[in-house]
Amino acid sequence: MNPSLPVACPSIDTAPHDPEKRLWLIATGVAGGVAALTTAVPFVSTFAPSERARAAGGPVEVDISDIPPGGSKTVEWRGKPVWVVRRTPEMIAALQGHDDQLVDPQSAQAQQPDYARNPARAVKPEVFVAIGICTHLGCSPSNAPQGGNSPSLPADWPGGFFCPCHGSTFDGAGRVFKNKPAPTNLEIPPHRYAGDTRILIGGDAA
Repeated sequence: MNPSLPVACPSIDTAPHDPEKRLWLIATGVAGGVAALTTAVPFVSTFAPSERARAAGGPVEVDISDIPPGGSKTVEWRGKPVWVVRRTPEMIAALQGHDDQLVDPQSAQAQQPDYARNPARAVKPEVFVAIGICTHLGCSPSNAPQGGNSPSLPADWPGGFFCPCHGSTFDGAGRVFKNKPAPTNLEIPPHRYAGDTRILIGGDAA
């Protein structure tokens, strides 16, 4: 071989010479890209907050005009049940006289805003607002009125709430009785009046 002559290297053509094979490769690549996109869209969409999730942390306005004396209404706030109870004068009077039986009668522990740190644990004594979740293991207590003749409650029961799961009892202000599984009073959510008949749960009193 004459070293002065250039050596011709064979060219490498990676493109298929068969038109049908080339078309098949292009179609396969496009289909794969579409499949990857359709797979990714549902996954990414799980990160987008739903309308319910966006609203879950916001205040909830409750109309209390239709709650009769002694009646109640349950609404949802931040995924939790919130009781709104319209107390009768008898129910308010029944909050007195059993402080010695309660774990925290003066609400010294922090289960309520400062403006609800009173015997009624309320902004206004006649309307009680509380999260309806037992502070023991998160069960849902039920209403237990005075004179209900329940075998699970004492004869001098003043009225309040009873958790059937493990027997915790709370008075009409959500204060837990001694020697019960629940360690603390029911939680009072932040709330304020948005008018004479409307309460904003999740909005602190001004």
